[in-house]
Amino acid sequence: MNALLVVLSLILCGAVSLFVEGGAAAMLFCALLSLGVMKAGSSIIDDQRRFLLQIFVAALLLRVLLGAVIYAAHLQDFFGGDAYTYDSMGRELMAVWGSRQQNEALVNSWREGGTGWGMGYLVAYIYYFFGVNMLAVQMFNAVVGAATAPIIFLCARHIFENLRVARLAAFAVAFYPSLVLWSAQGLKDGPIVFLLAVAMYATLKLGERMSPGYLTLLIVSMAGMISLRFYIFYMLSAAVAGSFVIGMRKLTGQSLTRQFVVVVAVGLALTYVGVLRTASQQFERYGNLQAVQVSRADLATSAGSGFGKDVDVSTTRGALTAIPVGMAYLLFAPFPWQLTSLRQSITLPEMILWWASFPLLVAGVWFTLRHRMRRALPILIFTAMLTLAYSVFQGNVGTAYRQRSQLLVFYFIFVAVGAVLVKERSEDRRRAQAAEAAAAAARAARQRAGMRRYQDWKQSREQEYEEMARSITERVDF
Repeated sequence: MNALLVVLSLILCGAVSLFVEGGAAAMLFCALLSLGVMKAGSSIIDDQRRFLLQIFVAALLLRVLLGAVIYAAHLQDFFGGDAYTYDSMGRELMAVWGSRQQNEALVNSWREGGTGWGMGYLVAYIYYFFGVNMLAVQMFNAVVGAATAPIIFLCARHIFENLRVARLAAFAVAFYPSLVLWSAQGLKDGPIVFLLAVAMYATLKLGERMSPGYLTLLIVSMAGMISLRFYIFYMLSAAVAGSFVIGMRKLTGQSLTRQFVVVVAVGLALTYVGVLRTASQQFERYGNLQAVQVSRADLATSAGSGFGKDVDVSTTRGALTAIPVGMAYLLFAPFPWQLTSLRQSITLPEMILWWASFPLLVAGVWFTLRHRMRRALPILIFTAMLTLAYSVFQGNVGTAYRQRSQLLVFYFIFVAVGAVLVKERSEDRRRAQAAEAAAAAARAARQRAGMRRYQDWKQSREQEYEEMARSITERVDF
């Protein structure tokens, strides 16, 4: 398997470098970043290294191939037109840094508007070192998208201590079509999902023991989140703080002190770098139901795929009544009757797979609530909050489908739990049936053995009777 992945890597790297414009620089960047990720991962992963390396490389090759096709065929508008927006933001920042034109006011407006200004800076830094090359941005997203699968593996194994669950969750994150698609383009979805996974894993590890390394990872991932999608930062903060306040392990004096230190350290660090000030400014501007209603109405009336155009979430009652329909669209859209275009129709195979997996998700969540709730607390809090928030906020099928990826990486952990439960119960039934069959065979054998002994006894008794009768007959004749 390793040899096959190496051969495929060389072939794909050579083909992209030779036949795609800017491919050589992009593949060099991809290779350097991948080596850095594997080096960093080797210091965290003590076992299962071979499996996770194979998952990472296979997931990366798939994303590189799709990203190269999208770039070479100019399919950005078809799959995700925001890539051009971030490309423009990166170019504008490059112009500001080079003093070729003064667009600082424009850059500041990105920050105030909360329009994913962090992605603009990311694109600008990549352009600065590797030239203006959208494919290089896609390769960055491909690497972090592929790296998300091993992190989800670590999260799942930490919570459930089950290798089957961890492997299945990692496999789903590595190869699920929409997760591959969004992380193969120059969009911010890939970095968002990666930062969420890193933040959750750091939180789980800090709930076990204090570690400066994991504390730094948590702070950096939270700071990065506010630059990409600020409202997720609030939910992530609530999940992290809530999990430490409640506790992911049995509370002791030592664990309580550790949790207090972590919360204070994260708060002070985010305050020091200005994240909390930025967050409070954005919350004042967007943290009300009227702003949510304006954004939702815009989504519901755009691109011809809106729903709930008459829904008003500007009041608490309206927001609560919007949740059931919004959640149905968030979890299950696009529905079969909404597949009216090629872009929507190509989602059908993966939607069928997702719909079939949903009962496993329910079973996995139920098991987690009963047996692993404390350990899974940060993921449970975050997914519940973001699911409810998107149920209120979303009014567009396409946007809901895209932003579902931020939840799928954690949903797949519970899907894996449900799948393993079903498999183990099936195995238990087979073992029980085999044991019952073995017991029945043993009973039958005992019955046959008893019958043979009875026949032997009967035959011996008959022989004794015959000998007695013969003896009596001989005496009478005498």
